Amino acid sequence: MRNDYRHIINSLDALAGLVNQRLQCFFAKDGEILLPAIQPPGEAVTNGEIRPPYPRDTNEFMLLLIALAPQVRPALFEAIIQQYLPQGGDFPEFGGVKGGNYRGMLPTGVTAQFVLAGDDPGRRCHIQSLLQRDSFLVKENILSLEPVREGEPVMSGRLILSSEWLRRFFEGREVKPDYGPDFPARLITTAMDWEDLVLNHYTLGQIQDIKTWLEYNGQVLQDKVLQRKIKPGYRVLFYGPSGTGKTLTATLLGKQFGKDVYRIDLSQIVSKYIGETEKNLERVFSKAENKDWILFFDEADALFGKRTNVQNAHDRYANQEVSYLLQRVEEFPGLLILASNFKNNIDEAFARRLHAIVNFPAPSASERLSLWQKTMPASLRAEPAIHLPQLSEKYDLTGAAILNVVHFAALKSLARSDEHIRLNDLIEGVKREYKKDERTINL
Repeated sequence: MRNDYRHIINSLDALAGLVNQRLQCFFAKDGEILLPAIQPPGEAVTNGEIRPPYPRDTNEFMLLLIALAPQVRPALFEAIIQQYLPQGGDFPEFGGVKGGNYRGMLPTGVTAQFVLAGDDPGRRCHIQSLLQRDSFLVKENILSLEPVREGEPVMSGRLILSSEWLRRFFEGREVKPDYGPDFPARLITTAMDWEDLVLNHYTLGQIQDIKTWLEYNGQVLQDKVLQRKIKPGYRVLFYGPSGTGKTLTATLLGKQFGKDVYRIDLSQIVSKYIGETEKNLERVFSKAENKDWILFFDEADALFGKRTNVQNAHDRYANQEVSYLLQRVEEFPGLLILASNFKNNIDEAFARRLHAIVNFPAPSASERLSLWQKTMPASLRAEPAIHLPQLSEKYDLTGAAILNVVHFAALKSLARSDEHIRLNDLIEGVKREYKKDERTINL
């Protein structure tokens, strides 16, 4: 058993004792509560163990225990309550709700207030503050309070432990969020390196500026003057034709600096229903906060496009979405990359808030030559008729298109059991790429 898991089990015993004390005082209308000395797990880690984050504050840790109890000791609350209410009955002061499949009681914010604060107004307010945005539990996306219907007490919402935290607690390993309706973003990685990327000198210089921010901005924010004036995030637009390296650049930045890069699935984000787009996007931002991720919005025009003149209610709500995005984007503390084929498609209000606008133009002939040279397979030889400088001069292709052409030719060679890449296959691959864009090829 892991050390922190054993510590949690022992701490739940102490929590059970506290619940018993609280109920005894409540039903006897008298008595004094002696808060147990429940401390978070220590810092010691053995055998390369990856632990979930634990709050250092005792009250926050006890709040975490209350939320965790149904996962580890399902009957903890009911067993104690039954001693005082053997015939059952309502107990609104204790809070708690019933779930769908789970037959026991699920603790709410009211439960935490009752157990940790009793009827002390000041302490009850303090417990409520531990479930607000600036607390460790919320900032680290460990614990949240389920929203309730309008008019109901806020603290009557269920205490929800994040699935990532729970899996990390039970499995003892780092867990990435699963793609789905609750998190419409995919982790993107690459086996390529910076040497595989071919960009012009000016674009590379702007990428270097982003690298400098990633490496040194943390130190800049330690300055007493600048930390009050500079927001922690960095926002950049990558624009240019498809296949020119925008996604690869974002992925390589994450690879170099050890940061996860998540590409936002706009098909799951953008909704025709009023207010749904903001809700979908909020799920991503909420999970990404304090995770040190890079967020990559491909085809960002769908979200960050120009606002329209207000002609009807739909236009008004669409513009409200943009206003929400402006605020949320500025609040994101990490690197946020928008990608678009055209710079002019991005709303001017967003453009003013960008730290950099990086152009990824179609490669020049010399850059295309470099791409051809870097893409030709190592296990297949090019037949003598292939002259890469001539292909580079003659055919206007992006890096992604050149990769598609070489891939097509390699498959053809292997299908023939041929050890050579053939010029005819390369030309046929070029034709296919031109046809995608409805362009005419000159042979």
